[in-house]
Amino acid sequence: METKMHALVFLSLFLLVTVNTAGKGTDADECKPTRCKHNGPAIKFPFWLRNRQPPHCGYTGFELSCTTTKKKHTVLELPSSVKLFVKHINYTTQQIQVYDPHSCLPKQLQRLNISASPFQFVVVDESRNSLDSFSFFNCSSGKQGYNSSIFPCLSTHGYQVQAYSDRYTTLLGLLPPPPCRKMYDTAPIPRDIIESMKHDFYLSWSNPMCNKCAAKGLECRLDGNGTESQTRCFYIPNKDKGTESRKLVITGPILGSFLLVLISIGIYWFHHSNKTEKENQMKIKKFLEDYKALKPTRYTYADLKRITNQFKDRIGQGGYGIVFKGKLSNEVTVAVKLLNNFKGNGDEFINEVRSMGRIHHVNVARLVGFCADGVRRALVYEFLQNGSLDKYIFSADGQRQSRNLGWEKLYDIALGIAKGIDYLHQGCDQRIIHLDIKPHNVLLDKNFNPKMSDFGMAKLYPKEQSSISMTAARGTIGYIAPEVFSRNFRHVSYKSDVYSFGMLLLEIVGGRKNMDVNDENSSQGYFPEWVYNRLNREEDLEMENVDERQSKMIKKLSIVGLWCIQWYPVDRPSMNKVVRMFEGDKDLVMPQNPFASNDSAKRSSTAPSKVRHSSLDIISESD
Repeated sequence: METKMHALVFLSLFLLVTVNTAGKGTDADECKPTRCKHNGPAIKFPFWLRNRQPPHCGYTGFELSCTTTKKKHTVLELPSSVKLFVKHINYTTQQIQVYDPHSCLPKQLQRLNISASPFQFVVVDESRNSLDSFSFFNCSSGKQGYNSSIFPCLSTHGYQVQAYSDRYTTLLGLLPPPPCRKMYDTAPIPRDIIESMKHDFYLSWSNPMCNKCAAKGLECRLDGNGTESQTRCFYIPNKDKGTESRKLVITGPILGSFLLVLISIGIYWFHHSNKTEKENQMKIKKFLEDYKALKPTRYTYADLKRITNQFKDRIGQGGYGIVFKGKLSNEVTVAVKLLNNFKGNGDEFINEVRSMGRIHHVNVARLVGFCADGVRRALVYEFLQNGSLDKYIFSADGQRQSRNLGWEKLYDIALGIAKGIDYLHQGCDQRIIHLDIKPHNVLLDKNFNPKMSDFGMAKLYPKEQSSISMTAARGTIGYIAPEVFSRNFRHVSYKSDVYSFGMLLLEIVGGRKNMDVNDENSSQGYFPEWVYNRLNREEDLEMENVDERQSKMIKKLSIVGLWCIQWYPVDRPSMNKVVRMFEGDKDLVMPQNPFASNDSAKRSSTAPSKVRHSSLDIISESD
């Protein structure tokens, strides 16, 4: 009797599931293609629709939404709150056509930071439509300058807003007719957007790769058995609504005919489903482990012991603690930094998790997880095979290291670091100042791509805030900006990181530490000042075994470094400008001498020729 009751209950559940499946669809349907409106663009992987689909239906950075108006426009929001309407998505070419909802695209260009998103501009004809940076001017003269564009949507009565390409204002020296006031600069954008005053343009994406699936008429998803960027193709059949309706009509004779078969299948399923369910749970667990790796996970101390095989493989040690090599359950290699229980580690631990937990950039080390188990604290990072940059710059005694990476790779590393810092300053919801930029905190992956790490001293503040106050200096001797350690400045800003980056660049050029107390009697003396004097006299830097192309790279690294270490923050370029200086082809202009006094009427202070930090309240290097 009990067996029959179980069979009857199973049959009822089976029929209920069958009807629900036919009428409403399975749980997998939550990720099926959707639209904001009937004739709107199809939204499917890697895109996902907010408020209708869960995040795992798409990929990081591909979130779309629908407007609440009757027209139900599809909206793509890029970093810095730039909202664009989506006109069309081509999954075969992996391109998305977007346009400005207010027909005034230049108004949003000043906030657009495309490098912080997974998209790139599509340049249709590179001979006519290259990527250029533009400067916008507010002019009251009514005269249009040579090769400029006027934007009525930005202009007011008596004033015209004109845009000029950097290739004309900088390369050719063409400036707008006076009186004109500069409003803002843009990052590199397709020239055709400004010159043709278009309100729509195309963006493309390269990761994840789903174009082969689209070309075959198949759907695309992340492969749970691979890395977080690998995909697989699968087929979703189109269901005929009429057929579905007929499936719901289940007559008595049909039920009677198949009742015995269904009960037999149910009993068999009941006794064997446990094994299948365990396999499914393991598959789901593995997927969730891969998915949660995209954001920091909290681990227990027991988890860390398992991940590191009882802390067996030690790969580093310093004043902060010990670093062990470990593996997650999905065979992802990680580095586990077990922090010492010293005073101050609590603040640095919170700082690091709060800062790195919100950062996703190719040039910033990813924080996989953390541990706060009683008094034990640890940080779990992605494992970077080639260690820190300092061992490729300095030898054991701090002197010049052999150039085993080559100047081309060192130049690429410098550019990658600049892009990472630019993302910290502009690409996040809040501006992040690292405050401890140095070669030791730049890690290199298997391809020697640089990644910023160690955010224990970082500070966060809103982008609209120009600076922050600090009661005590923080950082490492030789890299601290004047405004960080000097009581005369009081306030610090993101320009403090620019100074530290400049000191790092000059160390890459010199192959040694800029400030070496044992090097007072060297023929070069203080290396940055020696570099400035040589370049200012148009003399080479006495580098051995370099060709003309490498010599130009060394000179550009040096000049950018000298621009970054200017004594006054206002004289230093932003990191976005630094990136453009690296990527540009033109020769750079020498900055003013950062080591000599400035006789300007606006400034009365004198910058010392060699900064001394020994008597200041600083946080010294911990390892």
